[in-house]
Amino acid sequence: MALFHLRVTDTPVLYEKSGQIARITLNRPRVLNALDLSTHTQLAQIWDDVESDDNIRVAVLTGAGERAFSAGQDLRELGDRIRAGTSASTVGGRGKPGHPRLTERFELSKPVVARVNGLALGGGFELVLACDLVIAAEHATFGLPEARLGLIAGAGGVFRLTRQAPFRIALGHILTGRSMTATQALAYGLVNDVVPGDRLDECVDGWVADIAACAPLAIRAAKEMANRAATLSLPDAFATRYFWEELRTMSADAIEGPTAFLEKRPPVWTGR
Repeated sequence: MALFHLRVTDTPVLYEKSGQIARITLNRPRVLNALDLSTHTQLAQIWDDVESDDNIRVAVLTGAGERAFSAGQDLRELGDRIRAGTSASTVGGRGKPGHPRLTERFELSKPVVARVNGLALGGGFELVLACDLVIAAEHATFGLPEARLGLIAGAGGVFRLTRQAPFRIALGHILTGRSMTATQALAYGLVNDVVPGDRLDECVDGWVADIAACAPLAIRAAKEMANRAATLSLPDAFATRYFWEELRTMSADAIEGPTAFLEKRPPVWTGR
């Protein structure tokens, strides 16, 4: 496994690649993996690499330790910027370090799995909402407490939570800052699996292995189509052209899959 550019002790984010899997770990456990500007800057480089490395089929995003995925924005750093006269932030990250952040990487074609091992609050929850699959430990907690701090969930939390959960449920959490348990998040359709903490890695690995076993271009095409069609009418969804689907239809993998099935052997995907 290769670390990305910096040594473990020097970096707020760990980046490891093993075979077809990229693992990204928010690495500030002493502050509950709070997101500061240096974290965002490094994450931008990592997402660039995940997308450009054709060997990578799926990424896993998590937080170091057992207490938190991420407690959100580093409020101490935010306070320092406010005292220094920096204007308050609002919606999106344009012009800020690390842009485009995962919350605005609408064209990221590789699936990202969130491994939620504790608190996912504020910006941490917004990262979770921007992932494609979410696997949570039973002790995980989710929430958007921004309104209690005079802020808004401007990295997409307001937009995504109201789309991914029942609207009235989502608005209730946004307007009160109340948190939700992993069991509640599962009931709302915000996570795919909830397991005991000691089974979290096993469960995540199972989902990741199933994704990696599929044809990489088919996965990228399916993700693109699902995301783009989410706001389209069915006639428009059928009439839209999809970049990754057009590549898939012309790929060797589109032939390999049915051929391997007929020959009763495992397919050998090339992603080409």
